[in-house]
Amino acid sequence: MSGQNKVSGVVLAGGMARRMQEQDKGLLLCNNRPLVSYALAAMAPLVDELLISANRNQDRYRQFAYPVISDAEQSFDGPLAGILAALDAAQHPILLIAPCDSPLVETVHLQRLLNALLSRDADIAVASDGERLHPVFAALRTNLQTDLQNYLHSGERKLQGWFHRHLLVEVDFSDTPQVFVNINTPAELAALENSQANPPVD
Repeated sequence: MSGQNKVSGVVLAGGMARRMQEQDKGLLLCNNRPLVSYALAAMAPLVDELLISANRNQDRYRQFAYPVISDAEQSFDGPLAGILAALDAAQHPILLIAPCDSPLVETVHLQRLLNALLSRDADIAVASDGERLHPVFAALRTNLQTDLQNYLHSGERKLQGWFHRHLLVEVDFSDTPQVFVNINTPAELAALENSQANPPVD
């Protein structure tokens, strides 16, 4: 991509993962690969710059050979704080966002977000499975940085609340809702690995 269409990307790996016994989800193995590696692989072909947002184990995340950024505050303020840190660091006009714990998302899905942002000339494009939004899958304009900073400073933390302040396009993924499966517990991780090892027979 060139000019105004150059893209920065960030994989969000900064949460506390309380339902995962506070293990660092991005570093957990899924089919012998760290979870974060799936998001990095999906995003890398689409971006001119790729960042990892992590508030713990930064040295281990640096081993993936991408810059690691952290929230401005060490209070684990949720995904918006990670997005703000990425907007602060991003060098390009568009930021593509994905979480570290959804290993079924592929490049083609993230491309759909970018296409929608550009074709609709929106501020933010966010994934929808037809029933609900998946707000940590999004593409947005980096010139929203100041507005997001003000929103967080006002005490707000809700991702969708901030999204709806702007020109928002919902991107329809009702044909592939399963790609948004995310791993929150050890049981979910085991179930996903088992389903991939033993796919259903038609």
